[in-house]
Amino acid sequence: MKIFHDDRQAGHAPARELHNGEWATYAETPDRLRSILECCGDAQPVRDFGINPILAVHDADYVAFLREAHANWRAAGRAGDAIGYAFPVRGRRKLPLKRIDAVLGAYAFDAATPVAESTWDAAYWSAQCALTALEDIAAGARHAFALCRPPGHHAGADYLGGYCYLNNAAIAARRADALGLGPVAVLDVDYHHGNGTQDIFLRDPTIFYASIHADPATDYPFYWGYSDERGEGEGTGSTLNLPLPRGTVWTDYSPTLNAALEAIIQWGAKMLVVSFGADTFARDPISHFLLERDDFARLGATIAERGLPTLVVMEGGYAVAELGSNVASFLSAFE
Repeated sequence: MKIFHDDRQAGHAPARELHNGEWATYAETPDRLRSILECCGDAQPVRDFGINPILAVHDADYVAFLREAHANWRAAGRAGDAIGYAFPVRGRRKLPLKRIDAVLGAYAFDAATPVAESTWDAAYWSAQCALTALEDIAAGARHAFALCRPPGHHAGADYLGGYCYLNNAAIAARRADALGLGPVAVLDVDYHHGNGTQDIFLRDPTIFYASIHADPATDYPFYWGYSDERGEGEGTGSTLNLPLPRGTVWTDYSPTLNAALEAIIQWGAKMLVVSFGADTFARDPISHFLLERDDFARLGATIAERGLPTLVVMEGGYAVAELGSNVASFLSAFE
């Protein structure tokens, strides 16, 4: 399986995040990339597909904000990374906001996702990474791995959060559908629910979204990912949420994975985008499932057995020292 990655994705390096009421060192570090590349081998170069595939998923005003946010933060006399502190709780209206603090809050849902000086460049090339890997599949490859960073599945059409700015998996899925590779399904196996991906496709009957994740009653992002969320309007029935409790081990995870894949096959998918998070690992510092390294190989094998062309898009995973080995274990099952 070819690996795709661009060095500019490492430029995003916020100093800190607000976590559980305290300032903490930013968990989604460039070291994650280094760990994966050391274990998985050399990456292929990334092509630039331009802004249009991004705008097919993300609101143009949001994209403009993201490109300019850090510069506007500095222009307002602020030091460090741009972080919002006021967020609209009720209906989100489009308002003619000018102050950067207000704009940040309008386009974010947490204070754990700063906009640093190189955030836009890293997020842009992360999206291009997913698009380049997709191109490999469009050319006939059965599998490809987009080593995306920053991750994307928490980013909605017009909001950031959960270390995510542009939704790489959604951008690739939308592009795959436009290329006639569908019907396309997205399978999200990150520890945390991919609320952004769900929101983007919530009313879209052409993309199926299935997620296996920690119960949002106990874990971030808290407000999305319950089992009764099945899509809305024309998209009703094209969303499947399968939350699991903290402490889940492989023997409990495996039947849930099979249920998700069976739903994807029954829906009629011809291509699969996997939002792969290795934060289901037993010793991940911010997550609470109990999968071990060999379980990632079982996870990959179970997906590969379905025989669908599969684009793997990297999401979370924060046990940096062991991250590369866990990713390599997952990818080895597709060979």
